[in-house]
Amino acid sequence: MLAYFGPQGTFTEQAARGFASPQQELVPFDTVPAALAATRRGETQAACVPVENSVEGAVPATMDALTEGEPLVAVAEAVLPVRFSVLVRPGGAPVRTVASHPHALAQVRHWLAEHLPAADVVATTSTAAAARAVLNGEFDAAVSAPVAVRHYPLEVLATDVADVRDAKTRFLLVRPPGELPEPTGHDRTSVVCTAADRIGALSELLTELALRGINLTRIESRPTKGRLGEYRFYIDFDGHVTEPRVGDALAALHRHCPQTRFLGSYPKAEPGGAVAGNEQFVAAAEWVETVRRGHGA
Repeated sequence: MLAYFGPQGTFTEQAARGFASPQQELVPFDTVPAALAATRRGETQAACVPVENSVEGAVPATMDALTEGEPLVAVAEAVLPVRFSVLVRPGGAPVRTVASHPHALAQVRHWLAEHLPAADVVATTSTAAAARAVLNGEFDAAVSAPVAVRHYPLEVLATDVADVRDAKTRFLLVRPPGELPEPTGHDRTSVVCTAADRIGALSELLTELALRGINLTRIESRPTKGRLGEYRFYIDFDGHVTEPRVGDALAALHRHCPQTRFLGSYPKAEPGGAVAGNEQFVAAAEWVETVRRGHGA
């Protein structure tokens, strides 16, 4: 079974279907922490959760939940274009309220201002929850993933709605630690580090990547929810943990931040980025080994 952040009819369900095998059952959960908890308990083999959106940034619930409890590691990612449908009950009643997840509402605010300027906007736990609430008569319209209309008998008031035409959301497939995906040459590694509250702490972490020619692709911070001023840094960079320079960089990050959690090495959904340089690092490591064996320079 594969858990996902539900309910049915969300973009996360669409991403989960891309990850799942034909025989694998998809199980929706109401929250990201609940989906991850089911995988930690062994009730599901893996979980599909959203991690970041190109317009609204990181998904805090996912970031926090990945650092709490037993470790989970990402083994795959998916990137989906984000286009919404506005769903209403049959009958053509006036739209006085529009509901959706806050990230979705933020991505259609200009469309709503132009086409439904008098409607009150209400946040819900997910785009599909908004569709279900419209079906139950709680709101007049829902900004939802197009797949939602398959699950809820609603009418499409508008489709292909998006303020930013190339908006995308990235999803992770996570599971308990085990065998990692084989390196492909176009991989991403994710870690979270709790940095000390002192001058240069973050700079030290980033320098370890730069010195090894490793391309940083994302960095986000979240409070530890403990002492004021203490933060966790979520770092994504190009490369796979099996590459010598990446493994060496991870060891260096751990030296600076003992509270470093490895979140996975996995193929990038959209290959690209600065991945050159590993050959030079391997050659340098081999040279050092010859020196250690006493064979000189």
